Formats: sequence, C-alpha cells, structure tokens
Amino acid sequence: MNPNDAPSSLPNQATILLVDDTKENLAVIGQILRPRYHVRVANSGPRALQVVLTPPRPDLILLDVMMPGMDGYQVLQTLRADPQLHDIPVIFVTALNADDDEERGLAMGAVDYVTKPVKPALLLARIHAQLELKQARDRLADQNTFLDAEVHRRMAENELIKDLSLLALASLAEKRDNETGNHLHRTQAYVEVLMERLASHPRFAAALADRAYCQRIAKAAPLHDIGKVGIPDAILLKPARLTPAEFEIMKTHAAIGADTLGEAIQRVRAMQGGALDGSAAPNGSLSLEFLETAQQIAGGHHEKWDGSGYPAGLKGDAIPLPARLMALADVFDALISRRHYKEAFPLAETVAIITRGRGHHFDPDIVDAFLASVEQFKTIADHYAD
Repeated sequence: MNPNDAPSSLPNQATILLVDDTKENLAVIGQILRPRYHVRVANSGPRALQVVLTPPRPDLILLDVMMPGMDGYQVLQTLRADPQLHDIPVIFVTALNADDDEERGLAMGAVDYVTKPVKPALLLARIHAQLELKQARDRLADQNTFLDAEVHRRMAENELIKDLSLLALASLAEKRDNETGNHLHRTQAYVEVLMERLASHPRFAAALADRAYCQRIAKAAPLHDIGKVGIPDAILLKPARLTPAEFEIMKTHAAIGADTLGEAIQRVRAMQGGALDGSAAPNGSLSLEFLETAQQIAGGHHEKWDGSGYPAGLKGDAIPLPARLMALADVFDALISRRHYKEAFPLAETVAIITRGRGHHFDPDIVDAFLASVEQFKTIADHYAD
C-alpha cells in the first residue's frame, strides 16, 4: 500500500482523508474504514494539505494531533483559514487524553475527538454521525442557495414589470403629445449624466452617494409630464403656439401630476395602516420613496431657481433636487428638438440659452455640470433622435 494515497473502487461513497505519521496507524484505521468509505491517506501535515486540494475532495478528515514538523493543530488552523476548505469536518485522532487538549482542538474547530487505540465501532459511529450532519448542512446550503437565487430572480422580474409599467404610464402623456417622440428616454439619460457629474460636488455628494436614491430619480424622470393626461386635447394637441390663456391651462399639468402622485402616496399609506414612514411594510416604504421622488419631479420641474417658476414659485434649494435636475434636462430637450410650433435650436444656441439661465432659471451648479457634459448630452440627443 502506498501510504500517501489509497485508491478505492467505491467512488460513490464518502471520501475520508486519514492523516497520521505512523504507517501502522494508517494501515489499521484504513482497514476499518475501507469497507464503507473511499479512503485517502497522508503521512504528514504538509502532505495532507496537498492531498486535500486534489480530487476527490474529502468529505471528512481524521487528523492525528502529534506529528513531527506540522502537528494536527497547525493543519486544522490552516484548513479553517482557507474559505474553500474551512467547512470540511475534522475529527482529531490522538493518544492524548487530557481535557485541555480536547478543549483546544474543539475550540479551533474540530468536530469530534477520538483517542488511540481506536475502537472500530466507536470510530465508525462518530464518522457516520458527522457525515450525516455534513450532508444535512450541504442540503440546507443548497436549498438556501436555490431560494436566494429564486428570490433574486423574482425580485428582478418584479422590478422589470414595475419599470415597464412605469414607462407605459409615462407614455400615456407622451402618446397624447405626439411631438415629443423619444423625449422620455432623452431626458432620463440627461438626468443620469448630471447626477454622475455632480456626484463628487460638495453640495450634492452626500445625496448622490446613495445609489438607490439616484436610481429612484432616474426611474421617476419619465413621469415628469404625467399631469398632461389632464390637459384638454384642444390645447395639448394644438398645432400652433398657445394663447396666454391656453398656456395658463397647460401650466396646470405640473400641479395635476403632483396631485395625482400625491393621491397614490396616500393610498400606499392607507394600505400600510397609516404608517407615515412606511415601517409597517418594507415594500410599501420603497413605493413611497419612489412616488415621493416622482411627485417632486412632476410638481417641480417647472420651478425656477429665482422663484419665478410654477406652480408653487419655489426658490433655490427649496426646489427638490430631482426637480432641479429635470428642469435643465427638460429645457435642453425642448430647445434642441423640433416642435410643431418651432424648429430645433442649434446646439450652440441651446447651450447659450441655458448658460444665460444660470442662477435665474437653473441651479448654477447644475448648469456648470451641464456645461462640462455637453458632448454627452449631444450623444444622447443623437442616439434617441426623433
């Protein structure tokens, strides 16, 4: 018999790695095990660490404590430090009989302790019990892995359905205003560029470091004009410039959108039993956060930095950040796109108009971020051209 390895004709049985520096012990214990298990052997600590890395991987290790050079404690310590090997159960087999030695081994992660000379029935019973425990742990781990994968799959599926539903909802307004084309896609992409550019800015870094918050802003952006569903067709689809009176009616779309989303928020809160912070239902809390962001965008994207916007005449930082981002994205797209009442403005003229609006129409720092991203805006406009 080669003391370093012993092939088995029973590949379907559990594999036991027997580690001992004495040939006689390897022979005796190996003879006990081979009728039931696939046995591999190693006659030193370093050799055991080599064998354990080669197929077939052992299901359990019988490890002698007192070995020259690297003893069993050092071998176990090495095994437990390796993420690929730390879960292999180890039973110490030793001539030591002191309680403190047994406690030391168990504290280091050994699952059991068998003294020499071994009693065959006791050894087999201990091995059988530990293998059953390992199989149970492995089954549980496999089941948990499957359940985790299934949860992630269903969450991804639900997220996709939600995104498609939101896009369909946002498209209701877009389809009624047949001049806007890919406006939703373009403005959403502009907002994402601005957030990326502003992520390191002192005024915005804290807020935009929250990836979930940025995702909510980007996903809510297409809902900015949802209030247009409440605008009469005669005004919304008028193939000419609106009269001042008609424009006043058109301006109400911001308040309509905010009110509609506000009603949705109240419904979510009612479903949660009135928990304003959403603590009664985590999924509801996420819905509230998203709807609140969408409400800020729908109601505030026509507010102006100097307070001259609508519908509430908010000024400066009182305008929610998502609305300030959308304000610039929306105006840029309106200027650079053709409408039934105007031709598209050239890029240079569009940039000049937005620059003049710095500190008046738009947050100055957001304008600066835009000016540093003009080429990205142009690429997006070209990619989603009507």
